[in-house]
Amino acid sequence: MTSRDMSDTAWVLEPILQVPHVVAAVLLTKDGLVTGYTDALTQPSAERVAAITSTVQGACRTAAAAFADRDRAEVRQVVIESDHGYVLIVPTDHGTCVAAYGDGEVRLDLLAHRVHSQVARLGEKAMAAAPREADGDDTPA
Repeated sequence: MTSRDMSDTAWVLEPILQVPHVVAAVLLTKDGLVTGYTDALTQPSAERVAAITSTVQGACRTAAAAFADRDRAEVRQVVIESDHGYVLIVPTDHGTCVAAYGDGEVRLDLLAHRVHSQVARLGEKAMAAAPREADGDDTPA
């Protein structure tokens, strides 16, 4: 399995596929747009997964806030267990999200570790690419 690279996303998704029994993964924006997906999915399927994942995240943020009696809550991960397997959804701090699906034999701890590791790598890459100001001076040199 390889990643259908839409914007150099293979480095994010490929390591997730190395976890035994992981079937598919998608990288998406927080608003549900696909930025990369694995070969087990067609583009229409990846787009559907991304839209649903975005909706699920929103519903989980709302539910977490309601249970905590707060105005808002940030979700660190969402796990869905079904009769077919597991879906793990992990948002990043910079507006993207990784969703992965493993069949019923997947070890959820390994899947979670790998997805969270890749999310951390995404954050590192985003921080490295962010423009930096020199000593707080906003004036151009």
